[in-house]
Amino acid sequence: MEHEETKERRFIAEEEYHRLLDLSNTIIGAAIEVHKEFGPGLLESVYEDCLKVELELRGLNVKTQVDLPLFYKGKDTGKFYRIDMLVDDVFIVELKAVEMIKPLHEVQLLTYMKLSDIKMGLLINFNVPKLKEGVKRKLNGYLEYKGIKPVRE
Repeated sequence: MEHEETKERRFIAEEEYHRLLDLSNTIIGAAIEVHKEFGPGLLESVYEDCLKVELELRGLNVKTQVDLPLFYKGKDTGKFYRIDMLVDDVFIVELKAVEMIKPLHEVQLLTYMKLSDIKMGLLINFNVPKLKEGVKRKLNGYLEYKGIKPVRE
């Protein structure tokens, strides 16, 4: 008998989805402001510092270089990942200053989101002529609040 792998289907409440969407738009707006000031070509750490300031000016709580411990079967491995930015303790922002976003960068963000049970995150690449070309928003395996199709597979 074949066993079909069933994926857990999780839904996000409409209010929470809109709150996270608004937060992501605020973060994108702040990143655009930083990009307008400096354009592409700087180090990721410079964009991180400036984006932190811009987000704090907009009233958000921002932590940078946040350690995310790795657990395996409930045991702490002593290893950890490092999240670029955690905004209001509910949103991950991973920053890049690379020629182009690769699938590995997207997987990195999704892994951090899964390990921390964060529902939404952004991958922002500052090394682009127009910042909107370097932004990817991700949901952590959740279906949209009224949707049927998964946002990611």
